[in-house]
Amino acid sequence: MMATTMSMPQLGESVTEGTISKWLVQPGDHVNKYDPIAEVMTDKVNAEIPSSYTGVIRELLVQENDTVSVGTDICSIDEEGAGEKQAATPEKKAAPVQQAAVNTTSDTSQKARYSPAVMRLAQEHGLDLQTMTGTGRGGRITRKDVEAIIATGGQTAPAAAPASTSEPKAATPSAAPVSAPVSMAAGDIEIPVQGVRKAIAANMVKSKTEAPHAWTMVEVDVTNLVKLRDKLKGAFRKQEGYNLTFLPFFMKATVEALKQFPQVNAAWHGDKIIQKKDIHLSMAVATDDALYVPVIRHADEKTIKGLARHTHELAQKVRTGKLTGEDMQGGTFTINNTGSFGSIMSQPIINQPQAAILSVEAIVKRPVVMETEAGDMIAIRHMVNLCLSLDHRVLDGLVCGRFLAAMKERLENMNEDNVTIY
Repeated sequence: MMATTMSMPQLGESVTEGTISKWLVQPGDHVNKYDPIAEVMTDKVNAEIPSSYTGVIRELLVQENDTVSVGTDICSIDEEGAGEKQAATPEKKAAPVQQAAVNTTSDTSQKARYSPAVMRLAQEHGLDLQTMTGTGRGGRITRKDVEAIIATGGQTAPAAAPASTSEPKAATPSAAPVSAPVSMAAGDIEIPVQGVRKAIAANMVKSKTEAPHAWTMVEVDVTNLVKLRDKLKGAFRKQEGYNLTFLPFFMKATVEALKQFPQVNAAWHGDKIIQKKDIHLSMAVATDDALYVPVIRHADEKTIKGLARHTHELAQKVRTGKLTGEDMQGGTFTINNTGSFGSIMSQPIINQPQAAILSVEAIVKRPVVMETEAGDMIAIRHMVNLCLSLDHRVLDGLVCGRFLAAMKERLENMNEDNVTIY
């Protein structure tokens, strides 16, 4: 049988790396094609990797909790039937032995091949990859190699520099400052950053450093909406079997405003802006230790009941660990229900490459000055803040202000006469 390698697959749109959280096989195990061989975590989804071949696992090339780029070899397998395709002659057998010896000594054939994750990390910390020594196959520089350099303060092995008569250059502004060591006291708990948390951290840093965030907010009087939902929720629960929350009403107002202002339903793509035709609404769902953003596709075509049902189903998938890569793909705008935690104001980080993200805060009773025919009066009203973070490369305050104003108008005028639930 012939050894064949299997690589880290791409488990979602814009996913560039994954973490092997658990191997489901060991060297010597026989697997059939499509049998699961490993559990993988990304910032988008948890998933199982199926075997691409039938055969016997020869070697695991990546350890559990290691994060590797898409396309990186993760294991090798002795594929059944491969030997019949090409009989090995003594000369061919000798060649792999000689090549293996070269690979274990001075092979640097892959040194100049860098994964996107390695290049991004080096750029963020102002490191020169040419001066590093790689520990990967063929001398390739891995993410762990770069992280090890960062942990030492960004110092690589010194190289001989030619004499120069020019003035010394100033320190590179992009070099990240080294954090001061944190002292540990009795009772402190050290929690390794790995898996989903590590992926989330990397993506949030990438979004915050690449996209120039701006932020705006409006307050909305949703007293009529509160009364409407209170009137409908009992019968809805009895008929549908799950709760009618406020979120589907906010989703409906969001997608209608996105149809009115399609500039907000957009993405940054290098030297161009992509304005999306379809509205696929991403919704943030939190667990005890992670945050996932599944997608309601063609959200503008759904009723409030349809949005409520998809929200319920996706939330259940997240909390039971059944979310798939397909559930996470294609979002064009994100809505974040921070109000469920009691928050009244927040500044969410954009879910790149999307151009904006909306946080719906808690609905609270407040005294509000209202204009009436008899003059100004103070009344107790149900108020909510809508907070929008925007990518200033794509959007400006004018269009975003109009977008929020359109949402405000729709939400303040929701009542049983103009809202269709089913």
